[in-house]
Amino acid sequence: QVQLVESGGGLVQAGGSLRLSCAASGRTFSSYAMGWFRQAPGKDREFVAAINWSGDNTYYADSVKGRFTISRDNAKNTVYLQMNSLKPEDTAVYYCAARLLHIATMESDFGSWGQGTQVTVSS
Repeated sequence: QVQLVESGGGLVQAGGSLRLSCAASGRTFSSYAMGWFRQAPGKDREFVAAINWSGDNTYYADSVKGRFTISRDNAKNTVYLQMNSLKPEDTAVYYCAARLLHIATMESDFGSWGQGTQVTVSS
Protein backbone atom coordinates (compact mmCIF):
# COMPACT_ATOMS: atom_id res chain seq x y z
CA GLN A 1 0.00 0.00 0.00
CA VAL A 2 1.01 3.59 -0.52
CA GLN A 3 1.51 5.95 2.43
CA LEU A 4 -0.16 9.36 2.13
CA VAL A 5 0.52 12.66 3.93
CA GLU A 6 -1.68 15.72 3.38
CA SER A 7 -0.66 19.33 3.90
CA GLY A 8 -1.83 22.84 3.04
CA GLY A 9 -4.91 23.14 5.20
CA GLY A 10 -5.65 26.22 7.28
CA LEU A 11 -8.00 29.09 8.02
CA VAL A 12 -9.21 31.25 5.14
CA GLN A 13 -11.96 33.80 4.62
CA ALA A 14 -14.91 33.07 2.40
CA GLY A 15 -14.01 33.73 -1.22
CA GLY A 16 -10.37 32.86 -0.63
CA SER A 17 -8.23 30.02 -1.94
CA LEU A 18 -6.13 27.17 -0.61
CA ARG A 19 -4.10 24.45 -2.26
CA LEU A 20 -3.90 21.08 -0.57
CA SER A 21 -1.08 18.67 -1.31
CA CYS A 22 -0.87 14.94 -0.75
CA ALA A 23 2.56 13.35 -0.87
CA ALA A 24 2.74 9.62 -1.51
CA SER A 25 5.50 7.19 -0.67
CA GLY A 26 6.66 4.41 -2.94
CA ARG A 27 7.80 4.08 -6.51
CA THR A 28 4.44 3.05 -8.00
CA PHE A 29 2.49 6.27 -7.47
CA SER A 30 1.62 6.44 -11.17
CA SER A 31 -0.24 3.13 -10.80
CA TYR A 32 -2.76 4.71 -8.44
CA ALA A 33 -5.90 6.67 -9.02
CA MET A 34 -6.23 9.36 -6.35
CA GLY A 35 -9.12 10.99 -4.60
CA TRP A 36 -9.97 13.74 -2.15
CA PHE A 37 -12.74 13.34 0.40
CA ARG A 38 -13.88 15.57 3.26
CA GLN A 39 -15.69 15.20 6.55
CA ALA A 40 -17.45 18.08 8.26
CA PRO A 41 -18.31 17.92 11.98
CA GLY A 42 -21.29 15.66 12.59
CA LYS A 43 -21.45 14.53 8.97
CA ASP A 44 -20.32 11.50 7.00
CA ARG A 45 -17.20 11.64 4.89
CA GLU A 46 -18.04 12.66 1.33
CA PHE A 47 -16.39 12.54 -2.06
CA VAL A 48 -14.82 15.74 -3.38
CA ALA A 49 -12.69 14.93 -6.44
CA ALA A 50 -10.77 12.12 -8.12
CA ILE A 51 -8.14 11.77 -10.81
CA ASN A 52 -6.91 8.80 -12.80
CA TRP A 53 -3.32 7.57 -12.92
CA SER A 54 -2.29 9.76 -15.85
CA GLY A 55 -4.18 12.90 -14.87
CA ASP A 56 -6.33 13.09 -17.99
CA ASN A 57 -9.59 12.02 -16.37
CA THR A 58 -11.17 13.74 -13.38
CA TYR A 59 -14.43 13.62 -11.45
CA TYR A 60 -15.89 16.24 -9.11
CA ALA A 61 -18.73 16.45 -6.64
CA ASP A 62 -21.41 18.84 -7.83
CA SER A 63 -20.85 21.01 -4.76
CA VAL A 64 -17.27 21.84 -5.80
CA LYS A 65 -17.46 21.70 -9.59
CA GLY A 66 -16.10 24.88 -11.13
CA ARG A 67 -14.36 25.92 -7.88
CA PHE A 68 -11.96 23.05 -7.11
CA THR A 69 -9.36 21.48 -9.38
CA ILE A 70 -7.58 18.18 -8.78
CA SER A 71 -4.22 17.57 -10.42
CA ARG A 72 -1.17 15.36 -9.99
CA ASP A 73 2.55 15.35 -10.60
CA ASN A 74 3.73 11.75 -10.93
CA ALA A 75 7.38 12.84 -10.94
CA LYS A 76 6.86 14.30 -7.46
CA ASN A 77 4.49 11.57 -6.19
CA THR A 78 2.02 14.30 -5.30
CA VAL A 79 -1.64 15.04 -5.90
CA TYR A 80 -3.10 18.51 -5.40
CA LEU A 81 -6.48 20.04 -4.72
CA GLN A 82 -6.73 23.71 -5.70
CA MET A 83 -9.71 25.23 -3.91
CA ASN A 84 -11.01 28.61 -5.05
CA SER A 85 -14.06 30.68 -4.08
CA LEU A 86 -14.20 28.88 -0.77
CA LYS A 87 -17.42 28.88 1.21
CA PRO A 88 -18.07 28.29 4.92
CA GLU A 89 -19.75 25.01 3.98
CA ASP A 90 -16.39 23.80 2.62
CA THR A 91 -15.12 23.66 6.22
CA ALA A 92 -14.05 20.08 6.91
CA VAL A 93 -11.14 17.73 7.40
CA TYR A 94 -9.87 16.86 3.93
CA TYR A 95 -8.48 13.40 3.25
CA CYS A 96 -6.38 12.10 0.41
CA ALA A 97 -6.98 8.53 -0.75
CA ALA A 98 -5.46 6.10 -3.24
CA ARG A 99 -6.58 3.03 -5.12
CA LEU A 100 -4.84 0.91 -7.71
CA LEU A 101 -5.53 1.56 -11.37
CA HIS A 102 -9.04 2.78 -12.02
CA ILE A 103 -10.59 6.10 -11.03
CA ALA A 104 -13.47 5.88 -8.56
CA THR A 105 -15.67 8.06 -6.37
CA MET A 106 -16.86 5.73 -3.63
CA GLU A 107 -15.08 5.83 -0.28
CA SER A 108 -15.15 2.04 -0.12
CA ASP A 109 -13.15 1.81 -3.38
CA PHE A 110 -10.07 3.40 -1.83
CA GLY A 111 -7.67 1.33 0.25
CA SER A 112 -5.09 3.85 1.39
CA TRP A 113 -5.84 7.03 3.33
CA GLY A 114 -3.94 9.97 4.74
CA GLN A 115 -4.44 11.41 8.21
CA GLY A 116 -6.36 14.45 6.99
CA THR A 117 -5.83 18.20 7.02
CA GLN A 118 -8.23 20.75 8.48
CA VAL A 119 -9.72 23.44 6.25
CA THR A 120 -11.73 26.17 7.96
CA VAL A 121 -13.54 28.86 5.97
CA SER A 122 -14.79 31.85 7.95
CA SER A 123 -17.74 33.94 6.83
